[in-house]
Amino acid sequence: MKTAFDEMHGAEGAVREQYEVYARWLAQQPRDVMQSRREEAEVIFRRVGITFAVYGAKDEDGSGTERLIPFDLIPRVIPQREWAAMEKGLAQRVTALNRFIHDVYHGQEILKAGIVPAEQVLGNAQFRPEMMGVNVPGDVYSHISGIDIVRAGQADGSGEYYVLEDNLRVPSGVSYMLENRKMMMRLFPDLFSMHRVEPVAHYPDLLLETLRAVAPSGVNEPTVVVLTPGMYNSAYFEHAFLAQQMGVELVEGQDLFVKEGFVYMRTTQGPRRVDVVYRRVDDDFLDPKAFRPDSTLGCAGLLDVYRAGNIALCNAVGTGIADDKSIYPYVPKMIEFYLGEKPILNNVPTWLCREKDDLAYVLDHMHELVVKEVHGAGGYGMLVGPAATKAEVAEFREVVKAKPTNYIAQPTLSLSTCPTFVDSGVAPRHIDLRPYVLSSGKTVQTVPGGLTRVALKEGSLVVNSSQGGGTKDTWVLED
Repeated sequence: MKTAFDEMHGAEGAVREQYEVYARWLAQQPRDVMQSRREEAEVIFRRVGITFAVYGAKDEDGSGTERLIPFDLIPRVIPQREWAAMEKGLAQRVTALNRFIHDVYHGQEILKAGIVPAEQVLGNAQFRPEMMGVNVPGDVYSHISGIDIVRAGQADGSGEYYVLEDNLRVPSGVSYMLENRKMMMRLFPDLFSMHRVEPVAHYPDLLLETLRAVAPSGVNEPTVVVLTPGMYNSAYFEHAFLAQQMGVELVEGQDLFVKEGFVYMRTTQGPRRVDVVYRRVDDDFLDPKAFRPDSTLGCAGLLDVYRAGNIALCNAVGTGIADDKSIYPYVPKMIEFYLGEKPILNNVPTWLCREKDDLAYVLDHMHELVVKEVHGAGGYGMLVGPAATKAEVAEFREVVKAKPTNYIAQPTLSLSTCPTFVDSGVAPRHIDLRPYVLSSGKTVQTVPGGLTRVALKEGSLVVNSSQGGGTKDTWVLED
């Protein structure tokens, strides 16, 4: 059996150029020193409160759902030339996706052209008819995008980058990218004098700049807030962290109210008008008057203010139509349709179970494929065929047959591996990468690297933190 592409080592075990200095350093580190550094990182992360709530999960003693996302000490290193190409591909993709969302809520030219099936969009749970004809600043809907990238290939070849999925609603994880870098600089300062690593610490500044740039016209000094569902949300640490880093208020729905066509937040000095909301609340819960009437997480009347152009929401309402897994297969065609260009970053080949021939193939080859629920997230609602039992495959086959439109399938990619410090020592583990792309309508910006997620279980391809995955610092080396 061929082994996966190794980020640090070539086919014959030779160290790749971008890792040469680091590999020499790592070879000189005693295991007990690395172990103590790992323990130190865990203590610091707990002290700072960098935890992740796993819904429905219980610790062994039956209590508590707050867990650390395990942090790995060995960085993932990307050479500048690879990053430069990836960055161009990310900008191209996010630009096309924003064009698509605008088109869906305006002229629907891509639907009329038959490139994306109309029923896939108009019958989609993420389509928001309330947004039809609504103009948003700069025609940008996804201001903050998290694009999941995997590298596939064999050890004896060159790994190729693919886009696994697009996260355009409320992508999370950027706080771990920032905290991982701070931790590496604290634990191993000597490494940063030996390598010229592109910085990521300016991300909160870029984020605030992006948010301020989409404020309603005529507002010169916009008031920006971060809207959180509250402290019981799995990503609450990140909401509080980003608000603090940007120097803006962290608010919950109960802190906001609508009056005379504007949104205000309650403060100790009295009401203060809000111009831009970086919302970490899903569409359904944003406005009980417009969406779910039982929601206590949003602000009643918010959508009316938004539609009138008196507040900016980042990301826009209705953005989810473009990060649905049933829409993902059409993104390369979107790039050609809107930009007249060939995709720089390729999709993973995908079978749509809603198509008769695709469904037949998937049902026959399910034991070889990864089958995903189109609305699923976090590693749930999916089957990894090669890792499943015959009974699990048979059971999932019946589920897909019952509702084929709910599923897509992809080949089981041989995800690249990166050396990882585990209990048994240094061993290869599968990884992916989530770069964060910021779009204001004037610029598209990406901090170098992103969040590398790692499947800590040997042989596992599931990197999600909710499924036991961890994270690594991601280094993009300057030339």
